[in-house]
Amino acid sequence: MRHKIFTSVRASLTGFFLFLTGISQSVAQTETVTDSLFSLSDDSTFILKTDSTFTQATDSLMKVVDQTMADYKPDKFRTKFTPDPKRALWLALVIPGGGQIYNRKYWKLPLVYGGFMGCIYAMSWNNSMYMDYSQAYLDLMDDDPGTQSYNQFLHLGTQITPQNAKHYEDIFKKRRDKYRRWRDLSFFVMIGVYALSVIDAYVDAELSVFDISRDLSLKVEPTVINNHSSGNPINNSSVGLQCSLNF
Repeated sequence: MRHKIFTSVRASLTGFFLFLTGISQSVAQTETVTDSLFSLSDDSTFILKTDSTFTQATDSLMKVVDQTMADYKPDKFRTKFTPDPKRALWLALVIPGGGQIYNRKYWKLPLVYGGFMGCIYAMSWNNSMYMDYSQAYLDLMDDDPGTQSYNQFLHLGTQITPQNAKHYEDIFKKRRDKYRRWRDLSFFVMIGVYALSVIDAYVDAELSVFDISRDLSLKVEPTVINNHSSGNPINNSSVGLQCSLNF
């Protein structure tokens, strides 16, 4: 009866140690640990061994656990994220930079939003200068002494007289047209940045499934080249080198 009880206790301890380690390969090691912890006396009495033996058994158990944790690599159980090109395209069309966020290419966001902010600032500043020079040109042309907004663009001590009025009219007109042209150009550049962000999101999602082998090698070998110079197969063939690139 005592032998049966000892066998049951030993099986329970073995199962407990297997639960701690988490691997089936540790069965033999765990049984050794169990034997080193407990022993059966001559009168079939279940006794605990000395403290030194218990320490050795505990160290053996910890080595098994450490080895199990070292072999466990969560990364190999993770699936690689594969973006959908259509979804990336639609997100980039609806939200500027949304395609880059969906593709998890966050380092591209400063480029996208920086381009948008730069274009918006340039468009706003050029439009402000265009409005100022347009008003100055109109004030210069209306011959009204009460409207002299053009004085803010003149150097200190400079005045517009009938002799130089024509010259300043040309200057204000050219600057008005220049800032209007730059304002329109800033708008088209912003559209270009938007289009590039959409194209980048779609192409990046498409290339995410493009497999490039690690075997990048160049192979050079002799080959026979058909020149199609004559009907004789001997005369229209020549020997050359063929290069093939594996990628």
